[in-house]
Amino acid sequence: MGRPLIYEILEKPATSCIIGLCSAIWFYIQKKNIGYSHVGLSYETALEGHHWRIITSAFSHISILHLVFNMSALWSLGVVEKLGPLGLGVEYYLHYTLVLVVLSGVLVLGMYHLLIQRFKIEYFRRVTAVGYSCVVFGWMTILSVKQPSSKLDLFGFLSLPISFAPFESLIFTSIIVPQASFLGHLSGIVVGYAVAWGLIHGMNNYWAVSMLGWIVLVFIFSLKRSGAYDFNFLEIESVTDPSLPAVRFLASGNGRTLQMSSLPVAGAEIV
Repeated sequence: MGRPLIYEILEKPATSCIIGLCSAIWFYIQKKNIGYSHVGLSYETALEGHHWRIITSAFSHISILHLVFNMSALWSLGVVEKLGPLGLGVEYYLHYTLVLVVLSGVLVLGMYHLLIQRFKIEYFRRVTAVGYSCVVFGWMTILSVKQPSSKLDLFGFLSLPISFAPFESLIFTSIIVPQASFLGHLSGIVVGYAVAWGLIHGMNNYWAVSMLGWIVLVFIFSLKRSGAYDFNFLEIESVTDPSLPAVRFLASGNGRTLQMSSLPVAGAEIV
């Protein structure tokens, strides 16, 4: 007889919280009848300033099968939280989950840009990606390097050697689920190898909190500027150059405001 689930949850607190969050978001999406185009990440929406979608796309799932597959794999990969003596553990898991969410989203946009601008494949301009698969594939890859003797358990009965799991799963999902984002999964694998091989390293609590702060800031400003959500306390105005915003935090009562303005920089180019 297996161990009670509560003990497993206590040993994988971060994984359990992420699964709970993704499940709650899925329930909300279903209840509000929100389509993937409203939360997913695409090249076109990124050009329109919807940078917040890098976050919402990662934690959103449209179908129950998609959610169950990703969360089942993530639950198995949560073993990372138990490997503190090997230099992994809960903090490592949280730090690099943050890295995987952001960098895999940025990388997949970079791939879209290359395919569209260099190879003129316009199909990728409107491809919309949703799901936690990028992070799942990233952790598969990290674990395959750090702990190659581990196994990946799916749905409680399917077990794969972790050393081959990233590319086995990449091929398997591409065949079984043709609409699965091959580039999204591949970006997770690439970032996963960069972390596992030490190309991306040095994350600690200070850098994680700093990174999280910038993510929240960009998330709020992009929501406001793209018109996706109206924050009444925040106003963005154009000054001199439309690309250089002035930001005002509006205070209630005495009507005073705190204004931060940007000045034009000579010779600056936006690429």
